[in-house]
Amino acid sequence: MKFVSRLALTTALLLPLSLQAKEVSGVQLEDSVTLNEQTLVLNGAGVRSKFFIDLYVGSLYVPNTIDTTAAVLSAENAAVRLNITSGMITAEKMADAINEGFDDATDGNTAPIQNQIDQFMGLFSDEIIEGDQFTLLASKALGVTAFKNGTAQATITSEPFRQALLNIWLGDAPAQKSLKKAMLGK
Repeated sequence: MKFVSRLALTTALLLPLSLQAKEVSGVQLEDSVTLNEQTLVLNGAGVRSKFFIDLYVGSLYVPNTIDTTAAVLSAENAAVRLNITSGMITAEKMADAINEGFDDATDGNTAPIQNQIDQFMGLFSDEIIEGDQFTLLASKALGVTAFKNGTAQATITSEPFRQALLNIWLGDAPAQKSLKKAMLGK
């Protein structure tokens, strides 16, 4: 019996973390997703929190494991998924946070992509409730397709917009440094 316990513990410790943990802050994460006929694998996930309140689980899906922002930006496809875990998030608060994120991601120079930002912000005009899921598929070929609860909402075609969007979570001034690190699997 002692041998079996040791064997089980050793096996658990040797398994890669990606195989052990599929849940973050109560959100069950999929190992992979298929979007626009491309399968993307879970790269990493973490929690966006503010004032000790978990707001959402952010996860990154990519074709193959990636550990740098540059690699994500150069990937043909990458998806950021946000699972809302707090009723504190409203459409207005989400819009404010995303506008701030674009400002940080572009070093304050949003003018070249302002039309795309305005179009994107329209996706957050409906009520947001705990349990909502937003998936943002960033494709070099097609642009950014936003999904809410699995339903495609709109596609915005602009490479500078695609890069700015990914940089909200993965850039030099991310929404939260610990979330960036977790999404990059570090």
